Amino acid sequence: MDNRSLKRAIRGQYHAGLAMLRETIEKCPDDLWLAGEHPRNTWRIAYHLLFYTHLYLQTREEAFRAWDKHRDTIRLLWEDEEPVPVDPAYSKAQLLDYLDLVDRNVDGWVEAIDLDSPESGFDWYDMPKLEHQLLNIRHLGVHVGQLQELVMARGIDLDWVSTG
Repeated sequence: MDNRSLKRAIRGQYHAGLAMLRETIEKCPDDLWLAGEHPRNTWRIAYHLLFYTHLYLQTREEAFRAWDKHRDTIRLLWEDEEPVPVDPAYSKAQLLDYLDLVDRNVDGWVEAIDLDSPESGFDWYDMPKLEHQLLNIRHLGVHVGQLQELVMARGIDLDWVSTG
């Protein structure tokens, strides 16, 4: 498979995952949006997956420019050495705006990626760039599934999107 075909497939899977996230956020009941035990609140999981999808769509760490409403402590879902502060929640509308930013830039970001690079572009991942992109798509899918399960447990149907 050539890089053009690979990039088309990668773009399609990002767009599909983000479409599924959009529907999940839109249909998430307000009380569920704020629910969950800190730091794994529903809204925070949604932000975490958008932040890392955005970050890892870059060619390298230095190319990343955070969303203008980014608060660094919110990207974390675990407490390592220090407690994660309890921050005010992002609204569904705010995260849908962030999702729009990521979704509309997917094509250009994927086009800029060198899938043949032996490095991920991030010091903490020792893997080729293609594998790094597959890992990022898997991360997106795992958290979308996690959020969908919470919403579907409330009796709300959600659609499967196979490709963007």
